Amino acid sequence: MLAIVCPGQGSQTPGFLTPWLEVDGVEQRLGWLSAVAGLDLLAHGTTSDAETIRDTAVAQPLIVAAGLVALPALVPGAQDATGVADAVAGHSVGELTAAALTGVLSAEQAVVLVRERGRGMAQASAVTPTGMSAVLGGNPDEVSAAIEKHGLTAANRNAAGQVVAAGTLEQLAELAADPPPKARVVPLQVAGAFHTSHMEPAVETLARLAAAVRPGEPRTRLLSNRDGAVVDTGADALHRIVDQVSNPVRWDLCTATLAELGVTGLLELPPAGTLAGLAKRALPGVEIVALKTPDDLPAATALVENHAPGGTA
Repeated sequence: MLAIVCPGQGSQTPGFLTPWLEVDGVEQRLGWLSAVAGLDLLAHGTTSDAETIRDTAVAQPLIVAAGLVALPALVPGAQDATGVADAVAGHSVGELTAAALTGVLSAEQAVVLVRERGRGMAQASAVTPTGMSAVLGGNPDEVSAAIEKHGLTAANRNAAGQVVAAGTLEQLAELAADPPPKARVVPLQVAGAFHTSHMEPAVETLARLAAAVRPGEPRTRLLSNRDGAVVDTGADALHRIVDQVSNPVRWDLCTATLAELGVTGLLELPPAGTLAGLAKRALPGVEIVALKTPDDLPAATALVENHAPGGTA
């Protein structure tokens, strides 16, 4: 049983798409999605520097586009994950990638929505200086108490021992100066307090646009960041994606659902690495491939052959 997972913001690195341009069709598909996004995703994925692709308005469309061009590179002719994966999940902005891979959105709809999501979140972040910090280790109750004490939000619960706190830069500095016992506070290279009330203006913008979208029904199991549940309808999936912009990401619950479903293989699409690392700790015994570059395509192909619907595993 194969799961495909789609990473979120912060996973991008300068030049990560450069080797992918050697794969047939990737440059053309990126060119098309660049036209849809109104951004030069080819340049941002190959030559733009770290500061440029850190910009939320650039990072989010770039990450979604990377996932959308990677699947056809892996499975020629595949328009979505139907028949390739038994379940699909995306972390934060990766939920839009996942929605397109399950047929809830077209690639073009996903790119337009992520463009406006990124712009809206960047604008919301500019109102008040905010950010996010990972809290690693510590007792879960003491970590939660420390986050609450400093007026922060637990914006991402990624796994046991990894919670992301979000709020104003002043609040984050106070947390860093007074961390929970046996925990480390690590600032993240993101430009705002995502998945908190600071993002409400972006939710309003995205909701207006989403109201004009007629989503399809999921053709493959699609998991939600809200609670790890398998979403039954396209309308519910789209509502959850919009709502999630200002609410915490429960990737820990998505991982628990994958375990309950009996997943035996997990493939992370580019820019890969973060979710595969979490899965190695949370899903023991599951075969995992992080599809970082075309050099990983043979391992990814074998994973699909062995674990996809109708596979031999």
